[in-house]
Amino acid sequence: MTVETILSTGTEKMEKAIGQMKKEFASIRTGRANPMILDKVLVEYYGTPTPLRQLSQVSVQDGTTLVITPYDKSILKEIEKALVKADLGINPNSDGVVVRLAFPPLTTDKRKEICKDVKKVCEDTKVAIRNIRRDMTDELKKLEKAENLSEDIVKDNQDKIQKITDKYSKIADEQSAEKEKEVLTV
Repeated sequence: MTVETILSTGTEKMEKAIGQMKKEFASIRTGRANPMILDKVLVEYYGTPTPLRQLSQVSVQDGTTLVITPYDKSILKEIEKALVKADLGINPNSDGVVVRLAFPPLTTDKRKEICKDVKKVCEDTKVAIRNIRRDMTDELKKLEKAENLSEDIVKDNQDKIQKITDKYSKIADEQSAEKEKEVLTV
C-alpha cells in the first residue's frame, strides 16, 4: 500500500459517510411533504418486502400532502399497513384508489426535537470521519515501519490526513446547519 492509496481510500470513505448522512437527512421530516421520507418504507408484496417507491408513484400535492398511487391496486391495503408500521407520525388516508399522507404543521417543540435528531446524525457522521482518520493514521504508521519512511514524510502525510478530516467535518457541519435551518423555517 502506498501513501497515495491511503489518502484516496480514506477520502472515498469520508465521502461515503457524508453521502449516508445526506440520505438520513432526506428521510427526516421538515413539515413539508417530501417523497424521500418513504425511502425506508417496505411493503409486503407477494411475500417479499419491497420498497414502497418501487410499487407506486409518489407525488406531492399542495406542498403538505403526499399522494401514493400504487401500480397494482390490489396492494392498497398492504401499503396502508406498511405506512402505519413505518411509524412516520402521519396516518394514511385511503379512498380505494390512492393513499394520501397529509403532513400536519410542526409545533415548535417538535421542530426542536427534530433539530436534536439532525445534530445526532451529524455527530455520528463526524465520529465515523474521525474513525476513518484513525485508520488512515494507523495505515501510515504501518507503512512507515515497513518502508522506513522518514519522519518528515510521515509528518507531512499526517497533516494531509488532518486537512482531509477537517474538510469533511466542515462539510458535515454545513449540511447539518442547512438541515436545521430547513426544519426551523415555518
